[in-house]
Amino acid sequence: MEEIQLELDEAKELMQKSVDHTASELLKIRAGKAMPNILDGIMVNYYGAPTPIQQVASINTPDARTLAIKPWEKNLIGEIEKAIINSDLGLAPQNNGEIVILTIPPLTEERRKSLVKQAKMECENGKISIRNVRKDTNDSLKKLQKEGVSEDEIKRAEEVVQKLTDKYSSKIDDLYSKKEVDIMTV
Repeated sequence: MEEIQLELDEAKELMQKSVDHTASELLKIRAGKAMPNILDGIMVNYYGAPTPIQQVASINTPDARTLAIKPWEKNLIGEIEKAIINSDLGLAPQNNGEIVILTIPPLTEERRKSLVKQAKMECENGKISIRNVRKDTNDSLKKLQKEGVSEDEIKRAEEVVQKLTDKYSSKIDDLYSKKEVDIMTV
């Protein structure tokens, strides 16, 4: 019985990780608003070492469509600009000698639809991950049955696994719904 509970706890933890990962991936999909996290993953050449932009500058949002990046060392302005231009953000940085300014353009209807598709794909990947956890857990439960755990206990555990799958899949559906509204709101 203890083995079953361990399997269920592990399944729950892995499914929650899938939801968390999906949420973090959705955060990276920008919805036409200036959000500092769109710069996550951009590396700046800092004395020869690739360094995350957040570690060499402060990033602020003076308004809904602007990001202001203020490097802690002025000589990094050119490196920050170069890193942004070379990224896949598609944004043109401007600098005034002290800060780098990024203006986020409003999204076209076509771009919004493409972002919604991207969000749907991320959510589908999250659900696939959850279903894989279900499959692996059910396989482990079947092994426990071969080791002598009663069939009734395994059936009950499989029902719990299915309920967990449904619960975490619906959490991903909720994330998608919120992101879709966020993207489509002008």
